[in-house]
Amino acid sequence: MRRILLKSPSFVRTARKILKKHPDSKKVLQQAFESLQEDIFLPALKTHKLQGKLEGSYACSLGYDLRLIFEIVQYEGKDAILLQSIGTHEDVY
Repeated sequence: MRRILLKSPSFVRTARKILKKHPDSKKVLQQAFESLQEDIFLPALKTHKLQGKLEGSYACSLGYDLRLIFEIVQYEGKDAILLQSIGTHEDVY
């Protein structure tokens, strides 16, 4: 089942900054979006639940130090992925 990707305004803002600094990350990000839409628990993504202030959200790895924070939500009666944040390990946690 292919999920819809929803991008929060803070995600869009942060992603633009990251892609401006690291244009080579664009391909990695596009591949991660495709993988997330197909199966959020693909082993390559290393998806895991978060605790504490980010409880209810998930994180996945997009490379050595790039993380994506997202939440599974309902959108128009279907499961969707709300992209919340992206950045280095220090930035997002």
